[in-house]
Amino acid sequence: MTQVLNLASLLVLFKAMQVSSLFPFIYFMVQDFKIAKQEEDISYYAGFVGSSYMLGRALTSVFWGKVADRYGRKPVIIIGTSTIVIFNTLFGLSINYWMAVITRFLLGSLNGLLGPIKAYTCEIFPEEHHALGLSVVAAAWGTGLILGPALGGFLAQDQDQRGAANGIAMALMSLSKAVGPAKLLI
Repeated sequence: MTQVLNLASLLVLFKAMQVSSLFPFIYFMVQDFKIAKQEEDISYYAGFVGSSYMLGRALTSVFWGKVADRYGRKPVIIIGTSTIVIFNTLFGLSINYWMAVITRFLLGSLNGLLGPIKAYTCEIFPEEHHALGLSVVAAAWGTGLILGPALGGFLAQDQDQRGAANGIAMALMSLSKAVGPAKLLI
């Protein structure tokens, strides 16, 4: 039970990190795309990139819950972990604004991890320990929201080669997030 809770916490931590890791460098990434006519508009466009993930997630969360109920939690967790690697890497390697928006949207749409992990936590723990299991999952989410921007800022601090740094940062984060949990699932 403890190993499963650790795995669930690790997956939630990595999911939260990929949600928030782009914020330190998204302004510069959008600036490099040269889509904004004035410097004041960069934040406007960066907001769409940041929110496209949550739009995709909001539109498909119920769908992923139904898929998890019908086919099991494990396939949805594996698909979600795989999409983190694929679409975070593609996002980091985006060559234009619309590629960045679409890859973030697809990342949110195809990543239904959080609901199935919470359900899985409740399934494996006795009823008297549900609060503990869900609290650990919530703590992992909060920790990921703290560590994500810190890691994103650290990996993207090379100001002379921002485009390459964005891609490398997202690729490294994606791969590091997937390797550990994937070993435990297989």
